[in-house]
Amino acid sequence: MKLTHLLSSTIGSTIWILSSVQLTFANTTPLPPLPGIRFIPPQSEETNPFNPDVNSNLNQPNNQYPPSEPLKFGKPVSLLDTQIRQLMNRYKSLSPGMFFVDLQTGDYLDINGDRIFSAASTIKFPILVALFEEIEAGRIRLDELLVERADLKVGGSGDLQYKPAGSKFTVLETATKMMTISDNVATNMIIDRLGGKNVLNKRFRHWGLQQTQINHLLVDEYGTNKTSAKDLVKLAALVVNNQLINENSRTHIYNMMGNCHNQSLLPKGLGTGAKIYHKTGTLRFVLGDAGIVKTASGKVYLAGIIVQRPNHDESAIRFIREVSRLVYNYFESPQNLTLKSI
Repeated sequence: MKLTHLLSSTIGSTIWILSSVQLTFANTTPLPPLPGIRFIPPQSEETNPFNPDVNSNLNQPNNQYPPSEPLKFGKPVSLLDTQIRQLMNRYKSLSPGMFFVDLQTGDYLDINGDRIFSAASTIKFPILVALFEEIEAGRIRLDELLVERADLKVGGSGDLQYKPAGSKFTVLETATKMMTISDNVATNMIIDRLGGKNVLNKRFRHWGLQQTQINHLLVDEYGTNKTSAKDLVKLAALVVNNQLINENSRTHIYNMMGNCHNQSLLPKGLGTGAKIYHKTGTLRFVLGDAGIVKTASGKVYLAGIIVQRPNHDESAIRFIREVSRLVYNYFESPQNLTLKSI
């Protein structure tokens, strides 16, 4: 399926560009069949179907040159923007930021997309991508054993907190727990193995994620780690376009993000037969969800939403679900969307 994008936007001084790319994914267990998307099995050594030339630099994550031409946006979706803002008027206690882009048409929705929020566990998405950059560079192996040190043990989500200090897990096991059950101890182990927050923050800036930063190991209960909806979507675009990682790594990432246990936010607004590869984030005062959506008809769009809320206010859950439903219905069947649909 060829997707031609005429997209334009400026984030700081960075222009995102993605034009005339051919989106081909591969289907691999345990994910369900995805028509029109082809996954490459992990043992494959095929080059990037988007741009074979980018593969030569995949094993150089510290290359002086940042990833080039990830996205360029076309026209904003005015009707969808109007509907979402009407919805926001019914949730005045919430303060959202969101960014969605249709990879087939280039149409996008941007409402406070650049606003900086507490990242919560959405910060685990860029950490995962950085991990696979290091794996491709040969500096880390998936079967390498990581030790659960006492100084990395914390509470919150995940089950490694119940394991004794000194327990060992492979990098693959640890990363999978980080993404599927949002394990905080696993996340700290990965951060530590990657060299710490300063090393990761430098890499995030190198990718062009100017609003994404780790300031504290997990659990970051005060929300000092930061990101924006647009940064998360940009990262998703870099992954989809193989700008940072190759297809072998992307397959692992899709397997992890496609099996995220928290299905309470964006997935609740998707139609039957849709598939989402995503990472959620939850703190008492913020909720977020971001990733890649494949609709039932085969369309692909990138999604990012973060909502600041009053203490544990569950209306934020309903809001994200309603936004997800409106966005999905528009990108899947824009001709059927009217102002009456909200």
